[in-house]
Amino acid sequence: MGCRWNIARYQAGRARNNPMRILGIDPGLSGALAFWDDGALEVYDVPAVKARTRGREVDWSEAARIIDAAGHIDHAFIESAAAMPKQGVASMFKFGFVCGGLRALVAAHFIPVTYVTPRKWKGALAVPKAKDGARARASELLPAYSHLWQRVKDDGRAEAALIALYGARLLSSGERVGAAAA
Repeated sequence: MGCRWNIARYQAGRARNNPMRILGIDPGLSGALAFWDDGALEVYDVPAVKARTRGREVDWSEAARIIDAAGHIDHAFIESAAAMPKQGVASMFKFGFVCGGLRALVAAHFIPVTYVTPRKWKGALAVPKAKDGARARASELLPAYSHLWQRVKDDGRAEAALIALYGARLLSSGERVGAAAA
């Protein structure tokens, strides 16, 4: 059973000038972690190092340090990704391993989590389907932070920021959230 979040706690925190800190995660080696705190945004690439064999792998201790350094996180929203057509078995295994590891880090920090499909959060924020749709929409909704996703390869940063924004809007709307709610 998923964790259910009580909007009364959110509203009580805002009344005390203690806004919720939301973590948005776009999983994968080219993904990112975004921390949303009442309009303030911090974005970090998923930390990667050169793998012992070939390619890159997640630096799990650095990923844990990023989450630790963020302080108290009230809720996490993680994109619930699935296999893509024509993607190789090895790359899907690697992607699944990274997704599972990021989920485990959130669980190890006792952060309530909601898994959200790309269709759900992109639809709610009117993200265009074009290849650069997330970066363009993030620049429209969060213009002060558009410098964070100027390069094409920074689309994970834009998506993580939008997922965090989606989560903040969802919580402020009073809608119940949890692992299977979104």
